[in-house]
Amino acid sequence: MKLSKSAWIIAVLVLAGGAYVYVQGKNAKPAMDRYRLAEVVRGDLVRNVSANGTLNPVVLVNVGTQVSGVVKALHVDYNQKVKAGQILLELDPALLQAQIAQSSANVTRAQAALKLAQTLAMRQHNLLKLDYVARQDVDQADDVVAGARAQLAVAQAQLVRDQTNLAYSVIRSPVSGTVIDRSVDVGQTVAASFQTPTLFKIGQDLSKMQIDTTVAEADVGGIKVGQPARFTVDAFPDRNFEGKVRQIRLNPTSQQNVVTYDVVVAVDNPDFVLLPGMTAYVNIEIDRRNNVLLVPNAALRFKPTEETDKSADKPHRPAGTGVYVLQAGKPVAIKLQSGMTDNKQTEVVSGALAAGNEVIVGDKQAEQNDKSKQTQRLF
Repeated sequence: MKLSKSAWIIAVLVLAGGAYVYVQGKNAKPAMDRYRLAEVVRGDLVRNVSANGTLNPVVLVNVGTQVSGVVKALHVDYNQKVKAGQILLELDPALLQAQIAQSSANVTRAQAALKLAQTLAMRQHNLLKLDYVARQDVDQADDVVAGARAQLAVAQAQLVRDQTNLAYSVIRSPVSGTVIDRSVDVGQTVAASFQTPTLFKIGQDLSKMQIDTTVAEADVGGIKVGQPARFTVDAFPDRNFEGKVRQIRLNPTSQQNVVTYDVVVAVDNPDFVLLPGMTAYVNIEIDRRNNVLLVPNAALRFKPTEETDKSADKPHRPAGTGVYVLQAGKPVAIKLQSGMTDNKQTEVVSGALAAGNEVIVGDKQAEQNDKSKQTQRLF
């Protein structure tokens, strides 16, 4: 007996359907193998604000000069410890000494002019007593004395200024500390006509350092003075250093519509391993929860696939925050109230979870299907 065309089609579809069910059943994995699970644990949860900054001395003094000249002698070099008042550098004093000599001569000339004016004025006063001169002549003589006295004062002030400039040709350290930078050499001409040049940079105390960091405006609200901070530097990648927030500067910086604030972290450096200019990768602790129930954030993001939702035992989706656990091989939703998070784990404030429970964080089969679909799109 020959089968009709429609019967052949029905037979083919039945066989294909049976084959699909057989393949799917063969490829289906047990629930424990299909889902990735993670354990709910108890522990400490810390919320940090991350920022990069630069290590600097707490007090960094730029030593300059108020006079111009040629560097005659250098008395200190890089990394050298200095004391307040110690001579750092000497400029050639020849021009300044010549100016002092000229000013001294001007003072001598002004003194002689004043003495002459006083003598003439006295003579005019004596003649006035004898009615030999008019009162106007006496007044003029007194005016000449006053002018000569003023010229002497100008000459003396000029001499004091030149003597002060000569003293400025010897550069002394204003503080005790360490020479961080030296910008001049012997024979170099230093010009202080328009702007005071920086000759040395001296860090006052390198056992006390600070990190100048920039924090985004979205994070600065959680930062308070005194909060602990941890940081690392490239020179010691396996070592963690500690500090505290010392200052939140109110002056904002805006670049490409991004507003940041300077946050200063105080750091102890007793062994002097932290050097000025090092880049510090800082985590500022802004909140902490001790001995709380923790669930991975991946569990909060997990949702059953459409295939599971269409099954007879469709899992109930929790209102609000929830996670899924395996019960009898099926994902079952558990509602919970979440608290603080560090973007990896979240605090469980309340809910039917306990330490040691396992929650679903991923579906291996769904992930493989997604990879297969992506591969098919490529070809």
